[in-house]
Amino acid sequence: MGKVIIQDFTIKNPITMIGQEAGCCWGADVSDPEKNYKRGIGCLESEHGRTWEFPDVYMILDGYSARVIREWYTHIGGGPTRLQESTRYIDYTKDGGFDYIIPESIKGAGEVALNMYMTVMQVINNTCFSLEKNFGVPREDSALLLPLGMTSRIVCKHNFRNLSDMSRQRMCSRAYWEYRQLFMDLKKALCEYSPEWKTLAENFFYPKCEHNGFCSEKKSCGRKPRKEKGLCL
Repeated sequence: MGKVIIQDFTIKNPITMIGQEAGCCWGADVSDPEKNYKRGIGCLESEHGRTWEFPDVYMILDGYSARVIREWYTHIGGGPTRLQESTRYIDYTKDGGFDYIIPESIKGAGEVALNMYMTVMQVINNTCFSLEKNFGVPREDSALLLPLGMTSRIVCKHNFRNLSDMSRQRMCSRAYWEYRQLFMDLKKALCEYSPEWKTLAENFFYPKCEHNGFCSEKKSCGRKPRKEKGLCL
């Protein structure tokens, strides 16, 4: 599976930062880090979401499938930015070919199913290699064959509010299993990065049912009771 690396550009004291920036609203003295921290806690407890947008997380997502990375891109709140490994410049056919994710469902389906899955991946790799080396097809064109299951690598930046909102959807048991794992990896990486990030990750990264107190999904896992009434349409 993949891994999440928190880059050093990420500040160590996001709660203190939230409190310091929020001090502008009250004309408060922001020279005292302890007071800033307490003010930041107040902003978190009161869910003053705008202040949550100041701390940014700079990270590397490495070894997750292209499918999950594509879904990661759909969360555009807070103006995130990212760069991804290029299928135009990187030769994915060298050193044995591209790496790819093998779901547990494939592994558990038996040897025949597993061999079928791996054979298709190898055929794609061999075909990409042959088109480029034997037929002169540009790599940017043969790359159209690359599968969603291949692993990729991106660098990206998201603010805390955006990540907290993402966790509501992507840590839900109805989310795709690899995306849930990615978010658990992110939560763990932030907990290890600094004490203040650990406080944020442990208290604000959770599925939406924990925040709402009920489940809004049609196919509920049973973790929380279903919402009794829907919209009056």
